[in-house]
Amino acid sequence: MTDTTASPEPKKNRQWIRQAVDFGALAAFMISYFVSRDMILATWVLVGASALALGVGYAVERRFAPLPLITGLFALVFGLLTVFTHDDLYVKLKLTVQNGLLAVVLLGSIPLKKYPFKALLGSAIKVNDAAWRTLTVRYGLYFLTVAILNEIFRSPAAVTALWHALGRDAPNPNDVWTSFRGVLWIAASVFGLSQVPLIMKNMTKDEEPGPISPDTGL
Repeated sequence: MTDTTASPEPKKNRQWIRQAVDFGALAAFMISYFVSRDMILATWVLVGASALALGVGYAVERRFAPLPLITGLFALVFGLLTVFTHDDLYVKLKLTVQNGLLAVVLLGSIPLKKYPFKALLGSAIKVNDAAWRTLTVRYGLYFLTVAILNEIFRSPAAVTALWHALGRDAPNPNDVWTSFRGVLWIAASVFGLSQVPLIMKNMTKDEEPGPISPDTGL
């Protein structure tokens, strides 16, 4: 008798392909900056990598996943603003605006007992409403924290004050922010993995969840 049960392997492979593509986009941005020390040139790379990531995401999943689509469009819009104005404020401000808006939407939905996060990730994981509420709070607080931290690390005055407080000479603010961007992606991956136990405990469908990183790397 032929087993017609669908294998979870294709879905799992798609998740890891997306993770690899998204990390590749961020890695390309960071490498191009630290090689050239030119934030505008690195942003050109980010714009191209963001468009490529959206294209690969569609090819892999045959649809635009909501969260990667949102972050990808933010990267394209703020990246293009940066390269056309030659002002790196926009590429740095992208994290604040994107994460701030996500935090407002998610945390603002809690009193209304609405879970927009379910619309963003409902196709990736299947959990009960209690878990969606917990995930909405956790991810909302995560996005809020990132918005606040980004405002600190993107500000040359804040970076200078921080380093002086540590008794050290302030480095190049662009070096600090780009390094922060890389550390943030690692932190987001760890945060996503830390939610797996909650997801597994409250799953409503028998399948193995993958890590849901709040940072797509774009």
